Parts: sequence; C-alpha cells; structure tokens
Amino acid sequence: MKRNVFAWICAVCFLSGIVGGCGNGMNGLSAKQTTDRVTVNREQDGETADPSAVVVAMGVSSEPAAGFNPCINWGCGEHCHEPLIQSTLIRTTADMDFENDLATDYKVSEDGLIWTFTIRNDVKFTDGEPLTARDVAFTFNTALQTENSEADLGMLKRVEAADDTTVVFYLSRPYNAFLYTLAVSGIVPEHCYDPVSYGENPIGSGRYMMTQWDRGQQVIFEANPDYYGEKVKMQKVVVLFMEEDAALAAVRSGEADVAYTSAVYSEEEVEGYELLVCESVDSRGISFPIIASGTDVSSGGMKYAAGNDVTCDKALRQAMNYALDRDTMIENVLNGYGKAAYSVSDGMPWSSREMIVPYDVEKAEKLLEDAGWTDNDGDNIREKDGQKAEFTVYYSASDSVRQGLTAEFANQMKKIGINVQYQGLGNWDELYTKMYSDPILWGWGSNSPIENNQLYHTDGVSNFTGYSDEGTDRRLEAALAAVDTKEANRLWQEAQTDVGPEAEALWVWLANVDHLYFVREGLAVAEQKRHPHGHGWSVVNNVDQWSWE
Repeated sequence: MKRNVFAWICAVCFLSGIVGGCGNGMNGLSAKQTTDRVTVNREQDGETADPSAVVVAMGVSSEPAAGFNPCINWGCGEHCHEPLIQSTLIRTTADMDFENDLATDYKVSEDGLIWTFTIRNDVKFTDGEPLTARDVAFTFNTALQTENSEADLGMLKRVEAADDTTVVFYLSRPYNAFLYTLAVSGIVPEHCYDPVSYGENPIGSGRYMMTQWDRGQQVIFEANPDYYGEKVKMQKVVVLFMEEDAALAAVRSGEADVAYTSAVYSEEEVEGYELLVCESVDSRGISFPIIASGTDVSSGGMKYAAGNDVTCDKALRQAMNYALDRDTMIENVLNGYGKAAYSVSDGMPWSSREMIVPYDVEKAEKLLEDAGWTDNDGDNIREKDGQKAEFTVYYSASDSVRQGLTAEFANQMKKIGINVQYQGLGNWDELYTKMYSDPILWGWGSNSPIENNQLYHTDGVSNFTGYSDEGTDRRLEAALAAVDTKEANRLWQEAQTDVGPEAEALWVWLANVDHLYFVREGLAVAEQKRHPHGHGWSVVNNVDQWSWE
C-alpha cells in the first residue's frame, strides 16, 4: 500500500505550490493575487442585486493545493466532485445512474478490457480551440504518468484517439467502477497544458471559467458563454475559503449566500438564512483487526505491527454491532443531523440490506456469554481466557466530531462489559502506525462502489482488518468484471454478505454525517446527490442550475 493512498483516504494532500501560467479561460490574463475579497451586494430586504451570482463559503481544505488540475487532484481523490471548469465524458445523476456529457455513446468489449467512447464534435475550449478525442487521450495518459495524481487509474494501461470523435481506453483488468472515475475526470487541452502552470490558469470546456484565484481566500468562476450543454442559470460563482467559525460570521454579516457548517452550530438562528440539510454517504466507522497480534504487514516500503488479541474475537465484534444505539449516538453527538450507518455505502445502488443490524443489547450479551466472555471479578469488564475485553480506539485529535463519536461509542460499550478507551493523535502519520493493530475511527464514503473492494479484498489498499477470504475475493472481482451496472451492483451486494455484522463483523459503522449549510432565503438550491466524504465542492456540483426566486 502506498503512503499517498492513505492521504487519499483521510487527510488533505499537501502538494507543492505552483507558479506561472498559460492564460485563463476568459481573457488570457494570469490569476490576480489580491487581499480583497470579491463581494456580491445584497439589498436589505433580502432581494439580490445580482440575480445571477452567488457566494459560497467552503472549508479551507477545499482549496486545491495543486490548483484546478484534473490530472492531479481537482475533482478526484478523496473528495470526488464534478470539476465545473472542465467537461467530463459522463456524469452521475441524483440517483447515481449515468448520463452523457462529452460522450454520445460508449461500448465495452466482452472481456471488459476495451472501452470505446464516441464524443461530441461541437465542443470548444474557452480559448476557441476545438476539443477532440486527442485531448481526452492526452488527459488520461497524462494523469496516468503523473506521479502525484490522485485519480483512480490503477487499472488503465493507455488511451488512444482513433479519430477526432472516438477515444479508446485499454485496461489491464476488468474494472466496472471505471465509469465512476470518468464521471469526475475533467478533460484538459493538449495544446495548452503545462504541468506546472495549468492548475493556476486552467482552460476547459465546462460550464464555468475560472477568472480569478486569490490563494488562501477565494476563487471566482464565470459562466462559459460557449458551453454546449443546458443553459447556465447562475452566471457567477464566488467561493470563499474559510474556517468554520469564519463561515458563520460570513452569513451573519451577509457576506456569503451559502456557508458550510456543522452540527455544533446547527441550532444557530441567522436572520434571513435557512439550514440546508444534505444527506451523505460520508460514513464514520471503526475498523477492527480480526487476527491475533504477533504478525507484521509490509506496505509502501514500511513494516507495520498487525493484529489485536481482543478484537480478533468475532463474537465480540458482532456483539458491539448489536449493542450500539446509533440513533442515540447521532442525537447526542450530531444534534440529530445524520443517519445510522451500517456500511461504507448506505443508500447507494450497491449497498446491501445484509449490512443492517438492529439495536439489541440482549442479543449482544448472549453472543458474549456463549463465546465465553464473562465478568469473573466484578469489575464490570468481561474477560475470556485471562484476556480482558478492553482496547483503545484512536482518532484524529483535530476532529471534534470523531472525538465525540468515539466517546459515545465507549460509553455505550460499557453496558455490555467492554472497556473502550480512546485517544486522539495529532497527525495521520501517527495513526497510520496503528492501522493494522488497533481500532481506528475513519471517515469514508464515495460516489463509487470501489471502496468495498479497497476495504474487504485480500489485496485491498485499505484492508486494515487483515480479512482474507477466497470467496469474498471472487465476488468482489466478479463485481468489478461485470459490464452491466445492475449486475455489478447485485454482485457488490452479495460480497458484503461475508463481512457484515452477522458474519465477520469487520467494522462497526456509526453514522453518515449530514452535510449542513446556511442558505440565504430566496436562493433555490437544485436537488443534491448524496454527498461523499468531504464537506466541500459536492454542494456546487449543480450550481449552474441554482437560481434566485
């Protein structure tokens, strides 16, 4: 497992700064650096002075360190979203089906290794140059060869342009989830791409052009007048990068029309604003090593201790799943803004009902008793063969929500005689040293089923539990190999049967965290897809269809 995969999972990837520029999509000028924020004036009665502009406050981690370059991490990686500036071959709909963007049609070979796309012939980049299949091939070949790219392209061998409107992808193995990668992979122009300067001054063919970027402060998008798709309603989008308390201040002062927030501030009343609640697949869960201690895992040139003598007991893992009152946890920690989580993909077309477990303390206690976990010395902690039912859960110390969830989990496990201690660590490098040997509270969730493979396949890049089963591997591989999406979803669901709470119970999933935003009254935000992990760009996936009422 490579270290940069871990960054993709749970941390912001800090990449080197970039300078220089090839002109931006509007007028060829370099991105302006300034200390002044652009504001959109609003009338006192709440009416908008500019009915085609919106100001959105996002977290500081939403600002792409490498710029707006899809060949590195713009739109892809941990926080997947539509790239806005660039076109994609296809897009996902609100119900996670697929629709065409650049593509007009595609076909897949019987062995699943050759994907052929036909694209539109009427698309131009914002500098006036036509977009052809050669630009598509160039984009993916470049991302494939870019060392720090976060795009999910491990299955891709090469891409070729057969002619101006036909592009062919050659895969090394069948990979049905490739469609989800294509839905967030923006196309860059071969004639004006520079790996150093492109991210700061991107040229694309999407709904918007980036007209100004003030690092650490804001980015401004304006509608692409030559966009080939549905007419853009919101002509100007200003994104402010702010810490959470500053975002709240921005709505109080009327500086922002939309601002992200958390459950901590959810009960705040701000005159002229309403709370928008977006469902997510932004899952929080605790991984449990299922093998005994005493082994090592080699990954990325490093060796890690693996196994845990308490959590390797399956009955204990199953009991914890049954003993968790998720609804109470969500009410206590998230002020009710969340949904019970039972998997890494609740509510998605590939999620399985086999992962759902009822709250049943009596069953949890019976599982423990039958497995030999009893309280012999009256200290309210069960033990078995001299081993106490106690362990430590680690989490990121900078995340108050994870701390709260972990504390609530520990509190609830006391009632069945399991002593859960918890400790926050200051950085992810520390957490990674414990990922194979100790329970860790992670954040997951993607608009793609591939995470099931990453977590549960023997060779999965995020298989922290040590789980290995030939049958599960075959089912996961069959899901990836399926050409038909519905069949693939059925196979993804089937594979989860092996790892759920009544089977191996590899994880205890806690909650899907609702994404919350203060929204100015009068702004009609278009229907949202389920947001993936990461509280950032997903909300503006369809900002082009927002409007002022």
